[in-house]
Amino acid sequence: MKFEYFIAKRIIGSKSYKSSVSAPIIKIGITAIAIGIIVMMIAIATGIGLQQKIRDKAVAFNGHITITTFNSNASDESEVPMSINQDFYPNFTDIEGIRHIQGVATKFGLIRTETDFDGMVLKGVGKDYNWQYFEEFLVEGKLPKFGDNISNEVLVSQYLANRLQFKVGDTFQMLFGKEAVDKLPFIRTFTVSGIYNSGFQELDETYLLGDIKHIRFFNKWEDNQIGHFEVFIDDYSQLTQKEEEIYQNISSFFTSKTVEEKYVTVFEWINIFDKNIYAIIGIMILVAGINMITALLVLILERTQMIGVLKALGSNNWSIRKLFLYNASYLIVLGLFWGNLIGLGLLFAQKYFKLFPLDPSVYYVTEAPVYISVSYIIALNVGTFVLCLIMLLVPSYVITRITPVKAMRFE
Repeated sequence: MKFEYFIAKRIIGSKSYKSSVSAPIIKIGITAIAIGIIVMMIAIATGIGLQQKIRDKAVAFNGHITITTFNSNASDESEVPMSINQDFYPNFTDIEGIRHIQGVATKFGLIRTETDFDGMVLKGVGKDYNWQYFEEFLVEGKLPKFGDNISNEVLVSQYLANRLQFKVGDTFQMLFGKEAVDKLPFIRTFTVSGIYNSGFQELDETYLLGDIKHIRFFNKWEDNQIGHFEVFIDDYSQLTQKEEEIYQNISSFFTSKTVEEKYVTVFEWINIFDKNIYAIIGIMILVAGINMITALLVLILERTQMIGVLKALGSNNWSIRKLFLYNASYLIVLGLFWGNLIGLGLLFAQKYFKLFPLDPSVYYVTEAPVYISVSYIIALNVGTFVLCLIMLLVPSYVITRITPVKAMRFE
């Protein structure tokens, strides 16, 4: 075995190897491995990153699961009130993995300025509202705080601020319709306390956040009534399971819906990323494997005389095949090293310096998000190494067809 390792090192380090016809082929093989791992890392990091970013933004406006009455429909104007005094509020004691529950309500209104107007949905929230996501989205000003007294502070989107020329501290009027057509609308004057930008343009164009007490007044609700509950869970992978558990533990007058059911089109679109990632990984491994097979075959042909000598000295086919597989393993590792170095460098550069912006009207984000995890990087490297090595077992079989007499005459 020591002899085999010695020969393998000689093959790898010999001057003839570095200057032979196989040298450019082998460099191409190493480059293919490096490019393959770079493309696969970028595909996984950006694919998963985009999925998580879009998902988190949808959750910020909706919660993971919503609980409504059966009479409510998809309209933001026709919510049927429900009491906030429920057995599951403020804690779902019968279900594990529920992080937070909050009561909210929505109502459509018309924003009016001296020169323009725009229709928006006022999302009414209270003291129990979790501002965690909007702390990340906040670009100017501060988040509004709501207590026992009614507040006129609102959080508006950057889209609305740019469209109507709003700044932090500005006031504006918003009109809300009444059930009776012949009645004058409610008019409220709000103050912009902060401006947010989620990058999810479809939602930024729709919502501004204010005190739920306004909506209770407009709709003539009691102080303990809300439009619906938003539920946040700890583990997104258990979304469907938790929704089923919640449905089984709420009143028969209520129903529950996941964020994926509410934004079906968006989540169907981002689920396509998984198929794209698998396709890219398959193609890159296939290309890298073919290049390594070519490099190994060229190397075997160049070393035909050496193979004949080794067989004449008593080496069996498998021991000689292992020499070339050791060599190929070294080349694969070399390609993986450079691929990881360049790939991780690009991913960290994008993560911290935002080098590649995206159109939020198409991708729902302002820059390409990246997801970096040690687990998938290790799995990707190990998988690439093993699959490429398995693919090389077939061409290494050529060695068994070489006889010592013909090999030593081979030129």
